[in-house]
Parts: sequence; structure tokens; C-alpha cells
Amino acid sequence: MRNYVALTKPRIIELLLITTVPVMFLAAQGFPGLGLLLATVIGGYLAAGGANALNMYLDRDIDAQMKRTRNRPIVTGEVSPRAALIFGIALSIISAVWLGLLVNVISAALAVGAILLYVVFYTMILKRRTSQNIVWGGIAGCMPVLIGWSSVTGTVSWTAFFLFLVVFFWTPPHYWPLAEKFTRDYETAGVPMLPVVSSRTSVAHQMILHTVLMVASSLAIIPLGHTGWVYGATAVAAGAWFLYLVIRYAVRTHRGLSGKALAPMTVFHASITYLTLLFVALALDPFIRL
Repeated sequence: MRNYVALTKPRIIELLLITTVPVMFLAAQGFPGLGLLLATVIGGYLAAGGANALNMYLDRDIDAQMKRTRNRPIVTGEVSPRAALIFGIALSIISAVWLGLLVNVISAALAVGAILLYVVFYTMILKRRTSQNIVWGGIAGCMPVLIGWSSVTGTVSWTAFFLFLVVFFWTPPHYWPLAEKFTRDYETAGVPMLPVVSSRTSVAHQMILHTVLMVASSLAIIPLGHTGWVYGATAVAAGAWFLYLVIRYAVRTHRGLSGKALAPMTVFHASITYLTLLFVALALDPFIRL
């Protein structure tokens, strides 16, 4: 059981749920109801878990070459490739049926789209072919925002779209520092992550650009009227803080620093903190209005 849970990459799914649940609170302008909340969260977990299991099945050759992933269940032989494939397909189908019956058809369709984007568009097409793999492949990780919104409203609004963009632009400055730390792993596996094929300075400049666009997207939500001062203050403060860290990272690359002196994991962990703060504020906002 532990190995099959590992196939779903539960730590990544934590981030997906951090974005789904607060969006549901915002869409409902309060508590969306326990039944709908649980149905959406469970369906989202099944969809993401199925996609992640299929990703591990397809990437098992790469995982075997990388120190960071060589202990994954398929690589160690604790789960056979065939069993992982069946498990991933089963979870994906169950998630679509679950969401279609217990939430709505739009949310189910978005979940299916997210699975296809991650498994086919990112894993099968982009990951091994382009240094922009995580940029466009990251679209799949943005879909829980739309699923959360549509589960409550049955539609997708401009507010949901800008929240989608927040996660879209957040993904590169979140993932590239991790790729920087494990550059040798990706080189060995032949995966052209941007830090593998470009200079640290070039990567840092792109991180600044994506961070600026991320912060701009987070602030663009405010005039739409769904949020109040809690979200607004958090978006400004957290955005300024994370942008400062990314700029500091870029300055260190200009100085030629590397390894612990460059501290890429500081930015990686800060990105998780930023997203958590922003979406927690999003969840609290409907309940704290002046």
C-alpha cells in the first residue's frame, strides 16, 4: 500500500490541494459545503495521483539514472511497470467518473484535460525535447484552480483564469532552483531542463520575468471584486518578498556563486511558502471583510 501511495506523489498533491480548496472558498464566498468539498478534493487527488503514476511508468528509465528518483517503487521493483500502468489508468478513469457524478461534468472534463496535459503533453512530448518543458508542461499543475472554481460555480470566470496564471507563472521560479540543485542528475538522464542547457544568469533572468508576471496576475484579481483586503495585503507583501528573493538569487548568479553560496533551495522552499500564504489568504478573505 505504501508503494502505491508513493506512485501518486502525495507531496506534490499537497500543493495541488492548497490551490483547490481556497479557490472553492472564494468561489462560494464562504464555506462551499462539506460534501462538495470532500468530493472535489478526493476527485482531484485521484486525478493527480493517476497522472503521477502514469508519469512514473513513462519515466522509469530516467528515474533509474537520477539519485533523486532512484528509490521510486517501479525503479526498485516493489511495483511492476505493468501494475503501475494499470493503477494509473484506473485512478484516472475513477477520478473522471467520480467528479462527473458527484461534482459536475465541467470539473470532470477539466480533470481529464489535466491528466492528458501532464501525461501526454509534458511527460511524453515536452520533457525530453525542450528546455521549456516545465513552463508549458506546468499547465497541468494549474488546472486544480479551475477545477476548484468550476466545482462551486459550474463555470470558469476571469478570477479563476488569473489564479490559473498565478500558478502558471509560479511554476518556473519554483522548479528551476530544484533543477539547479540536481543539474548533474538531469544531465545524466539526458533531460534538457533549463539549468542544464543555459547559464545560471540566463535562468535567473527568466525567473525574474516569470515572478513579475506571477505577482501581476495575483494583483489583477483584486479589481474583479471577489477579494478583499486580506488577500490584497497578502498578495502585495508576499509578492514583494518572493520577488526580492528571486532578484537576490539573480545577483548571486552574476557574482558567479554556485552550490550552497547560490542557495537555490532557499528560493525553492520560499516559492512553496509564497503560494501557501497567497492561497490561505484567499480562503480566509471571504470570512474577514471590513
